Amino acid sequence: MSRRTPKLPSWLPVDPYILALLGTVGLAALLPASGSAAHVASGASTGAVALLFFLYGARLSTREAMDGLRHWRLHVTVLTCTFVAFPLLGLAARGLVPFVLTPDLYNGLLFLCLVPSTIQSSIAFTSIARGNVPAAICAGSFSSIAGILFTPLLAAGLLGNSGGGFSADSLLKIVLQLLVPFLAGQFLRRWVGGFLVRNKKVLSYVDRGSILLVVYSAFSEGMVRGIWHQVSVARLGALLAVEAVLLAAMLALTWYGAKRLGFDRGDRIAIQFAGSKKSLAAGLPMASVLFGSQASLAVLPLMLFHQMQLMVCAVIAKRRARDAAPGHQRDDQEASVAALAQASPRVSRHT
Repeated sequence: MSRRTPKLPSWLPVDPYILALLGTVGLAALLPASGSAAHVASGASTGAVALLFFLYGARLSTREAMDGLRHWRLHVTVLTCTFVAFPLLGLAARGLVPFVLTPDLYNGLLFLCLVPSTIQSSIAFTSIARGNVPAAICAGSFSSIAGILFTPLLAAGLLGNSGGGFSADSLLKIVLQLLVPFLAGQFLRRWVGGFLVRNKKVLSYVDRGSILLVVYSAFSEGMVRGIWHQVSVARLGALLAVEAVLLAAMLALTWYGAKRLGFDRGDRIAIQFAGSKKSLAAGLPMASVLFGSQASLAVLPLMLFHQMQLMVCAVIAKRRARDAAPGHQRDDQEASVAALAQASPRVSRHT
């Protein structure tokens, strides 16, 4: 009799990259860069951020983006969720300081609320749930572009001096490290676009490796400065609970709000997945520019939220797909609540 190999649940999004991120944090804790090595790591991190945004610009098809504008109501809805509703909820969480969250963790939570939406996972979950995939592609792309401008401006207005001392010099750094490389990528796309498409898989490792370098530099600086002694296990547990409430609120708002606005089921699915998630790939390099030496604590809420949203949205996408099957209609609210209940106990073990 053959023995069956145990398998992980089909809904569980085991992302090796999350393990790589956690391993990078562990490496920074054991072997933090200090002295001259820290300067080298910081310079390499700065270059990696510029490279990331150059590649973002070079990959984005201007024609596809303009074609997507025809569905402007959906994109405005997603942008409103990402850059208005999320920040308002982040500001509301200010009342949790200092009883539930420390000021540094709250700043990281608020920064999380200012980050643009994801592209890849929004598309993947929308496809699984049988939603409007082209709309999800355009919505994620527009959010990423808007985030280059909106995230720094919102950080300047809402975080103030907490964001690494936001000043004219900080604005110049943002322009040089984020906006200029992005525009350069757009300008050179006609010459390098074909190469990027042919080497998409190889360049994905460049993307992820660059982000790992940013994480290592930020967390190394945090270790050298001793800021991790300020965070207790109880505070981390409280942060996870707050983020679970934040995600549940946005999932409900995007789903039922889109219904009230008259969107059909396919569009509602795209709005829910594009409007309720935050991009780790865009947020980490932005945090390194905005927060400087405080970046390690600032990105911790985003890293935790990223894995939580993968877990919960994977469950919801599967349930939406089953709801769409002929002869198997279920109440939307029941599906969402059941999905959150199923995923929530596992979130803390995988973040």
